Amino acid sequence: MFLKLLKVLSVIVVSLITSNSYLFAQSEDEINEDECTFNGMKLYGKIQFVDSFPDMTVQVVESFPDLKVKIVNSFPDDCGEWQIVDSFPDIKVKIVESFADIKVKFVESFPGIP
Repeated sequence: MFLKLLKVLSVIVVSLITSNSYLFAQSEDEINEDECTFNGMKLYGKIQFVDSFPDMTVQVVESFPDLKVKIVNSFPDDCGEWQIVDSFPDIKVKIVESFADIKVKFVESFPGIP
């Protein structure tokens, strides 16, 4: 009787752990390559750099970026094209040294998701 109860409890515990890890896996931040978005936010457009209350944090790297960024003066309509603005941004970005949402590399040509 005790062994049967122990088996039932172990099955319940394993199923709870599995379902919780599945829920955590769904809530992870990820980049949608088809739409060029991060958690629903466009990775292109008018960008304002801020010190507080950012929409996303960014780490600038030289290798293995999540996104290659090209700074443009107008029409930031393609993936990875950023127009730097002081007001009315599409996205507010904070540059950090670690624990960033995404890693970017600034490039002169071929912006987008590598």
